Amino acid sequence: MSGLEIRELECFLVLAEELHFGRTGERLYVSQSRVSQLIAALEHRIGARLVERTSRRVRLTPLGARFCTELTPAYEELAGVVERARESARGVSGQIRVGFQGTADARLMEAITAFQEQHPGCVAEIAEVPFADPFGAVRHGEVDAAIVLLPVAEPDLVLGPVFSRQQQTVAVSVRHPFAARTSLAAVDLADTPLISAAPPAPAYWRTAQAPSAVPAPAVRTLQEGLTLVAADRGAMLLCRPTAEYHGRQDVVFVPVQGVPDSVLGMVWHRDGETARVRALARAVAGVGAGAQAADATASVA
Repeated sequence: MSGLEIRELECFLVLAEELHFGRTGERLYVSQSRVSQLIAALEHRIGARLVERTSRRVRLTPLGARFCTELTPAYEELAGVVERARESARGVSGQIRVGFQGTADARLMEAITAFQEQHPGCVAEIAEVPFADPFGAVRHGEVDAAIVLLPVAEPDLVLGPVFSRQQQTVAVSVRHPFAARTSLAAVDLADTPLISAAPPAPAYWRTAQAPSAVPAPAVRTLQEGLTLVAADRGAMLLCRPTAEYHGRQDVVFVPVQGVPDSVLGMVWHRDGETARVRALARAVAGVGAGAQAADATASVA
C-alpha cells in the first residue's frame, strides 16, 4: 500500500454516503472528474472495482461495501488522532460547556476556577443538567462534559474523575414524623415513599437515587421534587450541599446513616474527548483529591 493517499479514502467514504459523483465533488470542493480520478486510483491500488456507475445510478460493489464498513472506523480514528494533535499544538483555548446536576457548589466552582486559571484562553460556560435526564445533554452535544450523580453505566459515555462524596440527607415536609428527628438510619426509610426521577433517566440510575419499593411520584426537576416533599407527597434523598443550598421553611433535611454516599463524577461522550475536556478532568481530579485529603484530616482530628 505504498503511496496510499488519504484523499482517495476520504473521497471513497463520501461517495459511499452520497452515491453521486456530483454531490461528492461539492462536499470535497473538487470537480466531478477529480472524484472519478481519485476513485479510479484507489481501485487500481486495491486491484478491483469498488463502485459501479451507470447513467442511472451509482452503487458500491460487494467488495466496496465491505471495504467501506471496515474502513470507516479506522478513518474516523485516524481523523481523531490528527484533531487531537492539532488541539495539543494550539493549546487549550476556545470554549468548553460544562453541565452540572443539583447544585454548582463550592467544590465545582473551585474546579472551574482552577481550570480558568490554568487555561485563561478557554472560557468555561456552565449550564444545569435536568434531574430527570442526567446524560442527555452530553449525549446530544449540548455540553462538552457534565458533573452528574453516580452511578454511570452508559457504554457511549466515559466516567472521569469522581468529584465529591457527600453524606445523604432525606428531605421531608415539616409535617412528616421524621421532621423532629436529628438523624435517621437506612432501616427508617424502608417503608418511606422516596420521590424519584422520571424518564429518560435510566432505571438503574433512578433506583440508586430513590432506593425504595414504596410507590412514590417521579419528577423531572429537583424543584418539582422539593415541592412534592413540601406537600408531604413523599421524601427525597439529597446530598448535604444540595440540601443546604435548597433550604426552605416548609422542608426539613435530616441526615441519614447507613445509606451509600451521594457521589458526583465527570462524564463526557466517547467521541467528544478533546484537549479541553482532558484539561477540565485534570482540574476536577485535583480539586477532588484535595477535598478527600481535607476530609481525611478532619476525620482524624
